[in-house]
Amino acid sequence: MEIQQLYYFKIVATLQHMTQAAEQLSISQPALSKSIANIERELGVPLFDRQGRSIFLNRYGALFLESVDIILAEHSKVMQEFAEITKPGFGEVSFGFIHTLGMGVVPELMAHTSEKYPNMQFTLTQSTSLRLLKLLEDGDIDLCLSQKIESKLLDIHWVELWTEELFVIVPENHALAERDYIKLIEIKDDPFISIKRGNSLRQMVDTLFQSVGVTTNTTFSAEEMHTVAGFVGSGLGVSLIPNIKGLDQFNVKKIRISEPPCYRKIGVSWVKNRYISPAANDFKGFLIETLIKEQNK
Repeated sequence: MEIQQLYYFKIVATLQHMTQAAEQLSISQPALSKSIANIERELGVPLFDRQGRSIFLNRYGALFLESVDIILAEHSKVMQEFAEITKPGFGEVSFGFIHTLGMGVVPELMAHTSEKYPNMQFTLTQSTSLRLLKLLEDGDIDLCLSQKIESKLLDIHWVELWTEELFVIVPENHALAERDYIKLIEIKDDPFISIKRGNSLRQMVDTLFQSVGVTTNTTFSAEEMHTVAGFVGSGLGVSLIPNIKGLDQFNVKKIRISEPPCYRKIGVSWVKNRYISPAANDFKGFLIETLIKEQNK
C-alpha cells in the first residue's frame, strides 16, 4: 500500500463521489476505482457501500480513514522536515574535534560558520581521536577534526589542514628554562606529566621518546592539556604538548625541540562513500577552505 493510494482513498472518502474525485486528482475514473479496489483487497474488507453509481463510506472505511489521516499527516511532517534538512544553508551537522582544538580553533571556526550559515544547527562532540573514530564509524558524527585516524571497518577519508608544533614545557625555575632550543633526550631524567592513554597525542609523544631511546618517567597522567600545564607549573615535572591557548597563564617555559622534529598534523575526517547531508557537506567545504587559508596567512 503506497502513500499515493492512501491519498486517493482520502479524496474519495471525503467527496464520496468517484467521478468528482477522479477529476480533482486528474486521473481516470477506472484507474482510481482500481486503486481503491486494491486497497480493499489488501485489507480484506470493503471500505464503501455501493448503491448504483453512488458510494458511501461504511464503518470499515470510517475506521480506515482515521488511520489514513494520521499516516498522511506524519508523512507530510517528515517530508517538510527533510525539505528543511536538505535546503541549502539549512540542516543539522554533527561535528567532533579533539580536546585541544576546543580551546581556540573550533570556537573561532564556529563563530565564522554562524555568520555564513545562520540557519544551520550543530551538535558538537569534544573527545579523543580514538573516541571520535568510533563515533564516525557508528554514524553518530558527520566529520571530525583530529590527527589522522584509520579504521579497520570503513574507508576513512582524511584531508590534512595544518601542522602543529609540539613544545617541551618546564617549570619557570627549571635548569633548562633559559634555553630556546633543546634536544628531546635532555629531559629523559625528569618526572614526566603526560596526557592519559587512549589519546592519539599520548601515542605520538610515546613514539617520539622511543625514537630517541627514552622511556619517560611518567608520574601523572591527565585528561586535559591545561591540567598538564598546571602540574608542570607547580614543579611536578615536564611535558611535551602543543602550544595551547592560555599556556602563558601558567608558570611554565615553552621550549622548542631541535631533535627529533616534533610536530603533529591535524585534518578533517569523514567516512568515504557514506551519505553526507548537504548541510554537512557545505560545512566540510567551508571548514577546509577556512582553516587552510588561516594557516597560509
